[in-house]
Amino acid sequence: MLTVALIASTITAPRADAQTHVFPDISDVAVPRPASCAPGSQPEKGLQGDVSAEDRDSGRSRRGYHCNITEIGNVRAGGGGIVSATFDHCSYTGTMFPGNALVRQPGVQVVDASDPAKPKVVGSLASPATLGGTWETLKVNRARKLLAATSVPLLWGGGFFSVYDISDCEHPRLLNTGPGTATPLPFTSHEGGFSPDGRTYWASGIAPGHLSAIDIADPARPRVIWQGLNSVIGHGFGISPDGDRMYISNGLGVTVLDISAVQRRTPYPQVPRVAAYFWPDGQINQHSIPVTIDGRPHIVTADEAGSGGVKVFDVTKVDKPRYVAQIKLEINLPENLDTNLRSSMGGSIFSSNPHYCAVDRPVEPTALACSWESSGIRVFDIRNLKKIREIGYFNPPAQKNATIVDLPNSPHVMGSILGVPAIEFLSLGMSIVNGKVKLTDMLGPRSGMLVGGDMSTDWCFSPPEFHGSQLWTTCADGGFYALGLSPSVYTPPADQRSTSG
Repeated sequence: MLTVALIASTITAPRADAQTHVFPDISDVAVPRPASCAPGSQPEKGLQGDVSAEDRDSGRSRRGYHCNITEIGNVRAGGGGIVSATFDHCSYTGTMFPGNALVRQPGVQVVDASDPAKPKVVGSLASPATLGGTWETLKVNRARKLLAATSVPLLWGGGFFSVYDISDCEHPRLLNTGPGTATPLPFTSHEGGFSPDGRTYWASGIAPGHLSAIDIADPARPRVIWQGLNSVIGHGFGISPDGDRMYISNGLGVTVLDISAVQRRTPYPQVPRVAAYFWPDGQINQHSIPVTIDGRPHIVTADEAGSGGVKVFDVTKVDKPRYVAQIKLEINLPENLDTNLRSSMGGSIFSSNPHYCAVDRPVEPTALACSWESSGIRVFDIRNLKKIREIGYFNPPAQKNATIVDLPNSPHVMGSILGVPAIEFLSLGMSIVNGKVKLTDMLGPRSGMLVGGDMSTDWCFSPPEFHGSQLWTTCADGGFYALGLSPSVYTPPADQRSTSG
C-alpha cells in the first residue's frame, strides 16, 4: 500500500490558481559597511567582502579579516564539512565523503563548547548516514531535541538516515537502529530538514527536484510517507511555523508548496504547488527562512551562486508576494564582478556568495548572520528593512596550501582540483552583455590558475547560529568557531531563538 501511495503522489501538480512571479530587477546597491570597527579589528581594505588577488598571493589572507566580531575559540580538527548544527553547549560538524574516513574519529564530530574559549572534540557519531557524508542534511530540532542527517556521498545520495536523541548533547544516542540504519529507506537527498514540530524530516534531492517526507513521530521507526517532484531542480527550503507551507529552492528562485496534507497525515496526501518566484541575479537559491516582520509573514532567502545576495519577500499573500529588500556586498554588484573574478581565480568553484543564514529570532528579528563563502561570516542589522546595514564580519585566516592530509573533512580541499570560480559565470556573462564590466579588470596575477586551487581563503557555508552575544559556526577549512559580537553593535533580545529555516 505504501508503494501505491508513493507512486500516486509522484508529481506535485500546481493548484488551479498557482501563480508564477518574475522579479527582473538586478540590484546594483550594496548595504552600508559597518560605521566603525572596534579597536583591535583587522578590517578589509578594498571592496566590501573582497579578498584581493594580492592579499591571497602575499599571504595577508592567512591573518584573516574582522570588524566588530572577534574569535573567542576554535577547534579545526579535520575541517568543517559543509553544514553543521548546534544545540545547547554542543556543535555537530557535518561530514564529507570520502575524506572524513581519514579523520581520527570518523563521523560527525561532537564539539563541547561549554567553555567557548576552549572548544574540544569529545566524540563522533558513526552510522551509515553520518559516515557517508552529510552534505547539507545535518539539522537539529530543538523542540524534540533531535539531530538527524542523511547520507550524501557526493552531491546526491539517499537510503541511509540517522536520528539521534541529543538531550545529553555531548552523548547523542542513535534512535533508529533498524530502518534507515540497518536497512535503507526509499528516498534521495542533497538537503534536508525538520518540520517545526519535529514530526517530519524532509529530504530534497537536486535533479530532478525529488522531495521526500519521512515520518519520525516515532524516531525509532522512520518511514517515507510521501514523495514527489517539485521542479526541475530542488535544494534547500524553509517551512512556515505551522508546518503547512514549504518554500523550496528551485535553482532560479523559490517554489511554494502546500504541505498541509502531509503535516496532518492525511491518507494519500497531495502536495500542490501554490506559487513560484524567479529572478535573474543569483542562481542556485540555497534556502529560505520564514519570519514575521511588522506582524506580517516574510521569507529571507539566500542565493548560493551568481552574486544574488539575500532577498526578502513579504508573503502575506503568497500568490502576490512583495519583494521588499535585498542584501548584497560591494563585491557582488554587477559592476564589480570583474574584480570578483580577478580575486577569486585560483580559489576553486566558489567565490563570495551567501550560503546559509540565521536570524536571531523568528518573530521581529533584529539581526541576520550569514556564511558568505570566501567573504566569511557577515552580520546585518535588519530591524528596518529599508535601512539594512552590515554591523560586523569575520573572515577566518586562510589555511593556504593545506592538503587532504591536513583537512580531510574540508570540501574546499576536495574542490581545489579546479581553480576557476565557475559558479559565477552566468551572472558575469550578464554583466558583460550589459556593459557593466571590463575584460582588463578581470585579469590579474592569478588568472592562469585554471587548475589547482591554493586555499587562499576559507569557505564558510554553515549557518552562524546566535548564542547570546556569540555566533557559533563552522567553516570548511577552519572548523568550529565561537565568535563574539561587539556590544557596541549587537544586543541580544531577551527572547533570542536562532533560526535558519
